[in-house]
Amino acid sequence: MKKTLVAFATLAGLSATAFAQSSVTLFGIVDAAARQVKNGSAGSLKQLASGSNATSRFGLRGVEDLGGGLRAGFHLESQITLDTGTADATKFWGRRSTVSLLGGFGELRLGRDYTPTAYNTFTDEFGIVGVGSRGIFSYGAGSNLGSPATTVLRVDNSVGYFLPSLGGVYGHVQVAAGEGVVGNKYIGGRFGYAGGPVNVGFAYGKTEIGTGTPDFKNWNVMFNYKLGPATLYTLYDVKEWGVRETKDASIGMSVVMGVGELRLGYTRADRSGGAAGSGFADADDSTRLGVGYVYNLSRRTALYTTYGQVTNKAAARSSVLYTPPAGMLGGQKSSGFEGGVRHVF
Repeated sequence: MKKTLVAFATLAGLSATAFAQSSVTLFGIVDAAARQVKNGSAGSLKQLASGSNATSRFGLRGVEDLGGGLRAGFHLESQITLDTGTADATKFWGRRSTVSLLGGFGELRLGRDYTPTAYNTFTDEFGIVGVGSRGIFSYGAGSNLGSPATTVLRVDNSVGYFLPSLGGVYGHVQVAAGEGVVGNKYIGGRFGYAGGPVNVGFAYGKTEIGTGTPDFKNWNVMFNYKLGPATLYTLYDVKEWGVRETKDASIGMSVVMGVGELRLGYTRADRSGGAAGSGFADADDSTRLGVGYVYNLSRRTALYTTYGQVTNKAAARSSVLYTPPAGMLGGQKSSGFEGGVRHVF
């Protein structure tokens, strides 16, 4: 009996130690906005939209201390369509699903993850979502230039390595197996510095499409600068597929005003190389203008409003909805106004 009690106490102690060294967190964002948009001849649309200030999502993440400075971690994250109460039907953990080993050497991360070039696009004045964001061009319809590349934002079957903290220097390399999926075989990297008011980064990625077909290439340079209550955001993003090319130059600013924040942004998308009428010809350019305001009710809850407008030329059909409706014609304007609430948990 005594031996049994000792064994039980030992196991209980080990379990308590393991529990104390591990943690799992449930997290997420719920965000909804009333929105009205107009897309040329496609007309006006009133809707309740999900994720206009930050993408609605829920997830689980955790870390275990393995001892000796080594840790194991995981991150599972799913997008929510808040207005209809549905999750992403294509990939349930479609936003991110990774497992990692972390230590003094940095982080080795495996699974579905964001690409290095995508990480450079995230730090913008509108958080890469909503009718005013540069995300309209960064990952919206046509951002892969009509190629089969699936790697503009995220990639499946990836192995990534992240540098440890090196006095503000950061870096990330990533490779992904195609596994028979056209447009998923990828290699890329990112290198930058974040210190004081400055954050600057360069990223490059290449997606192998297939034998006899040009690779899809994407590179960008991000430079952000914080001065008092204001932050300047800039991005120069270039995508190439064969003769098709787009060069997106973005500049934006956010200004903290008490518990509120004013946001302004502009992008010019300069397309070239495609056939006339394709949407990727020399004349098929677009611009984006966004203005918004966020009022923070607390650290986790905010009210916001945003206005965005896209001006298209020739056969360009970019929309504040990211994917243009079928009835919208080339060269027509797209605009949208939205107001909503966001809560973080």
